Amino acid sequence: MTTTHQPGGVRPGGVRPGDRSDDDRSAGGGLPPVRPALDAQTWKEIAHLLANLPMSLFGFVYVMTVLFIGASLTLTVIGLPLLALGLAGARLVGRFERERARLLLGVRIDEPSPLPLRRAGGPVARMWLALKDPVAWRTVLYDFIRLPWGILTFTVVLPSLFLLWPFLPYLTRGLTNADRAMVRALLSPSDELERRIAELESDRGVVVDTAAADLRRIERDLHDGAQARLVNLAMGLGLAKEKLQEGQADDAVAAMVEEAHGEVKLALQELRDLARGIHPAVLTDRGLDAALSAVASRCTVPVKVTADLTSRPAQAIEGIAYFTVSELLQNISKHSGARAASVDVWRTDDRLLIQVWDDGRGGARPDAGTGMRGLAERLDAVDGVFVVESPAGGPTTVTAELPWRDRG
Repeated sequence: MTTTHQPGGVRPGGVRPGDRSDDDRSAGGGLPPVRPALDAQTWKEIAHLLANLPMSLFGFVYVMTVLFIGASLTLTVIGLPLLALGLAGARLVGRFERERARLLLGVRIDEPSPLPLRRAGGPVARMWLALKDPVAWRTVLYDFIRLPWGILTFTVVLPSLFLLWPFLPYLTRGLTNADRAMVRALLSPSDELERRIAELESDRGVVVDTAAADLRRIERDLHDGAQARLVNLAMGLGLAKEKLQEGQADDAVAAMVEEAHGEVKLALQELRDLARGIHPAVLTDRGLDAALSAVASRCTVPVKVTADLTSRPAQAIEGIAYFTVSELLQNISKHSGARAASVDVWRTDDRLLIQVWDDGRGGARPDAGTGMRGLAERLDAVDGVFVVESPAGGPTTVTAELPWRDRG
């Protein structure tokens, strides 16, 4: 149903259309004159219904031409390539119809993903990919059944502009709702497949961004930590060498060598910490159980680790699980105020489940900081799940779920 909008403007004498003069009020004057309930959206819908006939004629002729010529020539060399080109053109027709529905009907439909022709291989593989394109075939079906509908809407709406004016908004809305249903049913992307493609494209962007952020972090840690200490070490050893060449006192040289030795130990420790942050050796050698026990021992809160795994997952899944627990335990150390925590890891069918619990103050939210949000994005990039249950006052339970892939 459309909403009635009274035209603006002022009548001669400064009286608006909906206003009554004092004489009218005293005499109990009648209501303002009736006007048609046609707003801008109704006119767009009328334009869409009237345009259905020429568009359906064009689509029907195109589809019949493509199918007739392509099918009749399938026994020849050019038959299937011609049909593949025709289906590619049907995609363009569908794009135009989606745009028309967006502009005139307000229907928001995502554009289907383009065919991955570059990754398909040779010309035969590309042609076969175009021939089995579900988006193109649904567009063909849409154009095939639209001709009688276009004739119906045109022949109903055009006389109604003159004969059924008061009922035109209701009639228009009913017909365009049927149009909207057809557009959504036949011109929308392939539901599950297109949704997965969109998710994977988004996840690929998240993975690239995460990898770039990790590389910048490693570069910053090297530059500010071990590299700076090694520069100081080189300068100290250079001064010690000059003093030895000048024959100065051994005590001063020994002090400088001792200081350089201390710098070496600190640089080595920072490099070990950095390597542990990239991929700890204990995870590679002994698996999740030992690696999680090691990271739990560095937590300021007593942590009980339970890992019920009969085999090891793929290296990428194992690494994500380790860094997820490591980040959560760091949050417990810094922010929770907890007195006890636990980490449980187990496998259920084809999923790896992780649960981290603490009895702290609670109030943790996935969108509260970059750490939790980064974990959620990293798990989502591999079809994982990240759930935080942290009421105010605690306790906090974080559940992470990862796909299980065997170590190969």
